[in-house]
Amino acid sequence: MTSPARIRREFPGISTRAWEHPADRTALVTLRSLSGFDTLLRVLSGLLAERQHRLLYLATAVRVDERQFATVHHLRQDAVKILDARTTPEMFVIQDPKANAFTIGMDQPFIVLTTGLLDLLDHEELRFVVGHEVGHALSGHAVYRTMLMHLLRLAAGIGWMPVGGWAVRAIVAALMEWSRKSELSADRAGLLAGQDVDASVRVHMKLAGGSRVDEMSHAAFLQQADDYDKSGDLRDGVLKLLNLELQTHPFSVLRAAELRRWIASGEYDRILNGQYPHRDSDKDARISDQVKEAARAYRETFDQSEDPLIRTVRNLGRDVGSAVNTVGQEVTETVSKIGKRFDEWRKGETN
Repeated sequence: MTSPARIRREFPGISTRAWEHPADRTALVTLRSLSGFDTLLRVLSGLLAERQHRLLYLATAVRVDERQFATVHHLRQDAVKILDARTTPEMFVIQDPKANAFTIGMDQPFIVLTTGLLDLLDHEELRFVVGHEVGHALSGHAVYRTMLMHLLRLAAGIGWMPVGGWAVRAIVAALMEWSRKSELSADRAGLLAGQDVDASVRVHMKLAGGSRVDEMSHAAFLQQADDYDKSGDLRDGVLKLLNLELQTHPFSVLRAAELRRWIASGEYDRILNGQYPHRDSDKDARISDQVKEAARAYRETFDQSEDPLIRTVRNLGRDVGSAVNTVGQEVTETVSKIGKRFDEWRKGETN
Protein backbone atom coordinates (compact mmCIF):
# COMPACT_ATOMS: atom_id res chain seq x y z
CA MET A 1 0.00 0.00 0.00
CA THR A 2 1.79 3.14 -1.24
CA SER A 3 0.56 6.59 -0.30
CA PRO A 4 0.63 9.48 -2.79
CA ALA A 5 4.04 11.11 -3.10
CA ARG A 6 4.41 14.32 -1.12
CA ILE A 7 7.19 16.75 -0.45
CA ARG A 8 9.09 16.20 2.77
CA ARG A 9 11.48 18.73 4.18
CA GLU A 10 15.15 17.89 4.06
CA PHE A 11 17.75 18.83 6.67
CA PRO A 12 21.11 19.55 5.05
CA GLY A 13 24.04 19.23 7.42
CA ILE A 14 21.83 18.20 10.34
CA SER A 15 23.62 16.89 13.41
CA THR A 16 22.38 13.76 15.14
CA ARG A 17 22.19 15.97 18.25
CA ALA A 18 18.95 17.32 16.77
CA TRP A 19 17.09 14.11 17.53
CA GLU A 20 19.12 12.53 20.31
CA HIS A 21 17.45 12.37 23.71
CA PRO A 22 19.51 14.39 26.25
CA ALA A 23 20.43 11.30 28.31
CA ASP A 24 21.39 9.39 25.16
CA ARG A 25 23.36 12.35 23.82
CA THR A 26 25.33 12.78 27.05
CA ALA A 27 26.56 9.20 26.90
CA LEU A 28 27.47 9.53 23.23
CA VAL A 29 29.38 12.80 23.61
CA THR A 30 31.29 11.34 26.56
CA LEU A 31 32.20 8.14 24.71
CA ARG A 32 33.24 10.00 21.56
CA SER A 33 35.60 12.20 23.56
CA LEU A 34 37.54 9.33 25.17
CA SER A 35 41.19 9.10 24.18
CA GLY A 36 42.00 5.91 22.27
CA PHE A 37 38.33 5.09 21.83
CA ASP A 38 38.69 4.32 18.10
CA THR A 39 41.44 1.80 18.85
CA LEU A 40 39.26 0.05 21.41
CA LEU A 41 36.42 -0.14 18.89
CA ARG A 42 38.65 -1.79 16.32
CA VAL A 43 39.87 -4.38 18.84
CA LEU A 44 36.35 -5.25 19.95
CA SER A 45 35.17 -5.38 16.35
CA GLY A 46 37.73 -8.12 15.69
CA LEU A 47 36.73 -10.02 18.82
CA LEU A 48 33.07 -9.96 17.83
CA ALA A 49 33.73 -11.26 14.31
CA GLU A 50 31.61 -8.56 12.72
CA ARG A 51 32.57 -9.66 9.22
CA GLN A 52 31.30 -13.14 10.08
CA HIS A 53 27.91 -11.73 11.12
CA ARG A 54 27.57 -9.75 7.90
CA LEU A 55 28.50 -12.82 5.83
CA LEU A 56 25.85 -14.79 7.72
CA TYR A 57 23.12 -12.34 6.70
CA LEU A 58 24.50 -12.19 3.18
CA ALA A 59 24.00 -15.96 2.98
CA THR A 60 20.69 -16.34 4.86
CA ALA A 61 18.74 -13.11 4.20
CA VAL A 62 17.86 -10.93 1.21
CA ARG A 63 19.97 -7.84 0.60
CA VAL A 64 17.85 -4.79 -0.19
CA ASP A 65 18.59 -2.87 -3.39
CA GLU A 66 16.74 -1.58 -6.46
CA ARG A 67 16.12 -5.17 -7.59
CA GLN A 68 15.14 -6.79 -4.27
CA PHE A 69 12.56 -5.23 -1.96
CA ALA A 70 12.66 -2.09 -4.08
CA THR A 71 9.99 -0.37 -1.95
CA VAL A 72 12.13 -0.67 1.17
CA HIS A 73 15.16 0.40 -0.86
CA HIS A 74 13.43 3.64 -1.89
CA LEU A 75 12.35 4.32 1.70
CA ARG A 76 15.97 3.94 2.78
CA GLN A 77 17.09 6.31 0.04
CA ASP A 78 14.52 8.89 1.15
CA ALA A 79 15.60 8.62 4.80
CA VAL A 80 19.27 8.96 3.87
CA LYS A 81 18.49 12.04 1.77
CA ILE A 82 16.22 13.74 4.32
CA LEU A 83 18.63 13.15 7.23
CA ASP A 84 21.58 14.03 4.97
CA ALA A 85 23.50 10.86 5.79
CA ARG A 86 27.01 10.68 4.36
CA THR A 87 26.77 6.93 3.78
CA THR A 88 23.91 4.53 3.10
CA PRO A 89 23.73 1.64 5.58
CA GLU A 90 23.36 -1.80 4.06
CA MET A 91 20.00 -3.44 4.68
CA PHE A 92 18.72 -7.02 4.78
CA VAL A 93 15.29 -8.63 5.01
CA ILE A 94 15.14 -11.93 6.87
CA GLN A 95 12.34 -14.47 7.14
CA ASP A 96 10.94 -14.21 10.67
CA PRO A 97 7.25 -13.98 11.62
CA LYS A 98 8.11 -11.75 14.60
CA ALA A 99 7.92 -8.03 13.80
CA ASN A 100 11.37 -6.65 14.46
CA ALA A 101 14.08 -4.34 13.13
CA PHE A 102 17.58 -3.71 14.40
CA THR A 103 20.88 -2.12 13.46
CA ILE A 104 24.09 -3.96 14.33
CA GLY A 105 27.79 -3.81 13.55
CA MET A 106 30.71 -1.68 14.64
CA ASP A 107 32.81 -0.95 11.56
CA GLN A 108 29.98 -0.75 9.02
CA PRO A 109 26.58 -0.98 10.76
CA PHE A 110 23.80 -2.59 8.76
CA ILE A 111 20.03 -2.79 9.20
CA VAL A 112 17.93 -5.94 9.40
CA LEU A 113 14.15 -6.01 8.92
CA THR A 114 11.99 -9.09 9.44
CA THR A 115 9.25 -10.23 7.10
CA GLY A 116 6.88 -10.08 10.07
CA LEU A 117 7.48 -6.34 10.27
CA LEU A 118 6.92 -5.87 6.52
CA ASP A 119 3.65 -7.79 6.74
CA LEU A 120 2.45 -5.74 9.72
CA LEU A 121 3.11 -2.18 8.58
CA ASP A 122 1.77 -0.06 5.75
CA HIS A 123 4.00 2.11 3.55
CA GLU A 124 4.17 5.21 5.75
CA GLU A 125 4.54 3.20 8.94
CA LEU A 126 7.44 1.35 7.35
CA ARG A 127 8.95 4.70 6.37
CA PHE A 128 9.00 5.65 10.06
CA VAL A 129 10.75 2.40 11.02
CA VAL A 130 13.35 2.71 8.26
CA GLY A 131 14.05 6.29 9.38
CA HIS A 132 14.26 5.03 12.96
CA GLU A 133 16.95 2.49 12.02
CA VAL A 134 18.87 4.98 9.87
CA GLY A 135 18.83 7.28 12.90
CA HIS A 136 20.36 4.48 15.00
CA ALA A 137 23.12 4.04 12.42
CA LEU A 138 23.87 7.76 12.16
CA SER A 139 23.97 8.25 15.94
CA GLY A 140 26.40 5.37 16.31
CA HIS A 141 24.04 3.42 18.53
CA ALA A 142 24.98 0.09 16.96
CA VAL A 143 28.63 0.78 17.68
CA TYR A 144 28.18 1.63 21.34
CA ARG A 145 25.55 -0.99 22.07
CA THR A 146 27.75 -3.70 20.57
CA MET A 147 30.78 -2.49 22.50
CA LEU A 148 28.99 -2.05 25.82
CA MET A 149 27.23 -5.39 25.64
CA HIS A 150 30.57 -7.07 24.96
CA LEU A 151 32.11 -5.31 27.97
CA LEU A 152 29.08 -6.41 29.98
CA ARG A 153 29.73 -10.04 29.12
CA LEU A 154 33.31 -9.61 30.32
CA ALA A 155 32.05 -8.04 33.55
CA ALA A 156 29.68 -10.97 34.06
CA GLY A 157 32.76 -13.11 34.75
CA ILE A 158 32.96 -11.57 38.22
CA GLY A 159 29.24 -12.00 38.85
CA TRP A 160 29.85 -14.93 41.22
CA MET A 161 31.46 -12.55 43.71
CA PRO A 162 29.01 -10.90 46.14
CA VAL A 163 30.27 -7.39 45.36
CA GLY A 164 30.78 -8.21 41.69
CA GLY A 165 27.20 -9.43 41.39
CA TRP A 166 25.81 -6.09 42.53
CA ALA A 167 28.30 -4.29 40.30
CA VAL A 168 27.14 -6.28 37.27
CA ARG A 169 23.52 -5.57 38.18
CA ALA A 170 24.31 -1.85 38.31
CA ILE A 171 26.05 -2.03 34.93
CA VAL A 172 23.07 -3.86 33.41
CA ALA A 173 20.66 -1.24 34.77
CA ALA A 174 22.79 1.61 33.41
CA LEU A 175 23.15 -0.01 29.98
CA MET A 176 19.46 -0.77 29.70
CA GLU A 177 18.59 2.80 30.70
CA TRP A 178 20.87 4.15 27.96
CA SER A 179 19.47 1.65 25.46
CA ARG A 180 15.91 2.74 26.21
CA LYS A 181 16.83 6.39 25.74
CA SER A 182 18.54 5.57 22.44
CA GLU A 183 15.23 4.12 21.21
CA LEU A 184 13.50 7.41 22.02
CA SER A 185 16.19 9.19 20.00
CA ALA A 186 15.68 6.90 17.02
CA ASP A 187 11.90 7.41 17.20
CA ARG A 188 12.52 11.14 16.74
CA ALA A 189 14.75 10.42 13.74
CA GLY A 190 12.00 8.21 12.32
CA LEU A 191 9.46 11.01 12.67
CA LEU A 192 11.81 13.49 10.99
CA ALA A 193 12.32 11.05 8.11
CA GLY A 194 8.61 10.33 7.66
CA GLN A 195 7.08 13.60 8.89
CA ASP A 196 3.80 11.79 9.55
CA VAL A 197 2.78 11.95 13.21
CA ASP A 198 -0.20 9.61 12.82
CA ALA A 199 1.92 6.94 11.13
CA SER A 200 4.51 7.10 13.92
CA VAL A 201 1.84 6.45 16.54
CA ARG A 202 0.26 3.66 14.46
CA VAL A 203 3.59 1.83 14.45
CA HIS A 204 3.55 1.64 18.24
CA MET A 205 -0.14 0.75 18.24
CA LYS A 206 0.54 -2.19 15.92
CA LEU A 207 3.58 -3.31 17.88
CA ALA A 208 1.36 -3.38 20.97
CA GLY A 209 -1.91 -4.71 19.51
CA GLY A 210 -1.21 -6.23 16.12
CA SER A 211 -2.54 -5.42 12.68
CA ARG A 212 -6.17 -4.66 13.65
CA VAL A 213 -5.53 -0.94 13.91
CA ASP A 214 -9.12 -0.27 12.82
CA GLU A 215 -10.15 -1.72 16.19
CA MET A 216 -7.94 0.74 18.06
CA SER A 217 -8.13 4.44 18.84
CA HIS A 218 -5.23 6.84 18.49
CA ALA A 219 -6.48 9.01 21.37
CA ALA A 220 -7.35 6.07 23.61
CA PHE A 221 -3.93 4.51 23.02
CA LEU A 222 -2.16 7.68 24.12
CA GLN A 223 -4.53 7.95 27.10
CA GLN A 224 -3.21 4.58 28.27
CA ALA A 225 0.17 6.20 28.90
CA ASP A 226 -1.43 8.79 31.18
CA ASP A 227 -3.39 6.07 32.99
CA TYR A 228 -0.23 3.98 33.37
CA ASP A 229 1.61 6.93 34.86
CA LYS A 230 -1.12 7.75 37.37
CA SER A 231 -2.41 4.29 38.27
CA GLY A 232 -1.82 2.20 41.36
CA ASP A 233 -0.10 2.77 44.68
CA LEU A 234 3.47 2.52 45.90
CA ARG A 235 3.58 -1.20 45.18
CA ASP A 236 2.65 -0.59 41.55
CA GLY A 237 5.36 2.05 41.29
CA VAL A 238 7.95 -0.51 42.38
CA LEU A 239 6.52 -3.14 40.02
CA LYS A 240 6.81 -0.70 37.10
CA LEU A 241 10.50 -0.33 37.82
CA LEU A 242 10.95 -4.10 38.03
CA ASN A 243 9.10 -4.62 34.74
CA LEU A 244 11.32 -2.10 33.00
CA GLU A 245 14.63 -3.11 34.60
CA LEU A 246 15.92 -5.51 31.93
CA GLN A 247 14.08 -4.05 28.93
CA THR A 248 16.24 -2.75 26.08
CA HIS A 249 13.22 -0.89 24.61
CA PRO A 250 10.64 1.32 26.32
CA PHE A 251 7.10 -0.08 26.23
CA SER A 252 5.17 0.77 23.05
CA VAL A 253 2.50 2.87 24.77
CA LEU A 254 5.13 4.92 26.58
CA ARG A 255 7.18 5.43 23.41
CA ALA A 256 4.19 6.93 21.63
CA ALA A 257 3.55 9.22 24.59
CA GLU A 258 7.20 10.32 24.70
CA LEU A 259 7.08 11.19 21.01
CA ARG A 260 3.92 13.21 21.68
CA ARG A 261 5.74 15.12 24.44
CA TRP A 262 8.65 15.88 22.11
CA ILE A 263 6.26 17.26 19.51
CA ALA A 264 4.41 19.29 22.16
CA SER A 265 7.71 20.81 23.30
CA GLY A 266 7.95 22.57 19.93
CA GLU A 267 11.29 20.99 19.06
CA TYR A 268 9.87 19.01 16.13
CA ASP A 269 8.41 22.13 14.51
CA ARG A 270 11.62 24.09 15.07
CA ILE A 271 13.59 21.43 13.21
CA LEU A 272 11.04 21.40 10.38
CA ASN A 273 11.53 25.17 10.14
CA GLY A 274 15.27 24.76 9.75
CA GLN A 275 16.32 25.52 13.33
CA TYR A 276 18.57 22.60 14.22
CA PRO A 277 22.21 21.98 15.21
CA HIS A 278 24.63 21.26 12.35
CA ARG A 279 27.20 18.51 12.41
CA ASP A 280 30.05 20.89 11.60
CA SER A 281 29.61 22.23 15.15
CA ASP A 282 29.65 18.78 16.80
CA LYS A 283 33.30 19.24 17.75
CA ASP A 284 32.30 22.21 19.88
CA ALA A 285 29.71 20.26 21.89
CA ARG A 286 30.77 20.31 25.54
CA ILE A 287 30.16 17.38 27.86
CA SER A 288 29.15 19.70 30.68
CA ASP A 289 26.37 21.19 28.56
CA GLN A 290 25.08 17.74 27.63
CA VAL A 291 25.12 16.62 31.26
CA LYS A 292 23.13 19.69 32.28
CA GLU A 293 20.60 19.06 29.52
CA ALA A 294 20.24 15.41 30.56
CA ALA A 295 19.76 16.45 34.19
CA ARG A 296 17.12 18.97 33.12
CA ALA A 297 15.25 16.31 31.10
CA TYR A 298 15.25 13.86 34.02
CA ARG A 299 14.17 16.61 36.41
CA GLU A 300 11.25 17.59 34.17
CA THR A 301 10.15 13.97 33.89
CA PHE A 302 10.40 13.58 37.67
CA ASP A 303 8.49 16.82 38.34
CA GLN A 304 5.71 16.02 35.86
CA SER A 305 5.25 12.33 36.64
CA GLU A 306 2.06 11.19 38.38
CA ASP A 307 3.51 7.77 39.21
CA PRO A 308 2.58 7.01 42.85
CA LEU A 309 6.14 6.06 43.82
CA ILE A 310 7.70 9.13 42.21
CA ARG A 311 4.96 11.37 43.59
CA THR A 312 5.63 10.08 47.12
CA VAL A 313 9.38 10.62 46.76
CA ARG A 314 8.76 14.09 45.34
CA ASN A 315 6.40 15.04 48.17
CA LEU A 316 8.80 13.61 50.73
CA GLY A 317 11.57 15.70 49.27
CA ARG A 318 9.43 18.80 49.45
CA ASP A 319 8.47 18.05 53.05
CA VAL A 320 12.11 17.55 53.99
CA GLY A 321 13.05 20.71 52.14
CA SER A 322 10.31 22.61 53.89
CA ALA A 323 11.47 21.29 57.27
CA VAL A 324 15.06 22.24 56.49
CA ASN A 325 13.97 25.72 55.45
CA THR A 326 11.93 26.09 58.65
CA VAL A 327 14.83 24.97 60.82
CA GLY A 328 17.16 27.22 58.89
CA GLN A 329 14.84 30.18 59.37
CA GLU A 330 14.59 29.50 63.12
CA VAL A 331 18.37 29.22 63.43
CA THR A 332 18.79 32.47 61.53
CA GLU A 333 16.31 34.26 63.78
CA THR A 334 17.96 32.86 66.92
CA VAL A 335 21.42 33.92 65.77
CA SER A 336 20.03 37.34 64.91
CA LYS A 337 18.55 37.71 68.41
CA ILE A 338 21.81 36.63 70.03
CA GLY A 339 23.66 39.14 67.89
CA LYS A 340 21.32 41.94 68.90
CA ARG A 341 21.66 41.07 72.59
CA PHE A 342 25.43 40.93 72.26
CA ASP A 343 25.42 44.36 70.64
CA GLU A 344 23.18 45.69 73.43
CA TRP A 345 25.49 44.17 76.07
CA ARG A 346 28.58 45.71 74.46
CA LYS A 347 26.81 49.07 74.27
CA GLY A 348 25.93 48.82 77.99
CA GLU A 349 29.51 47.90 78.90
CA THR A 350 30.80 50.85 76.93
CA ASN A 351 28.44 53.21 78.67
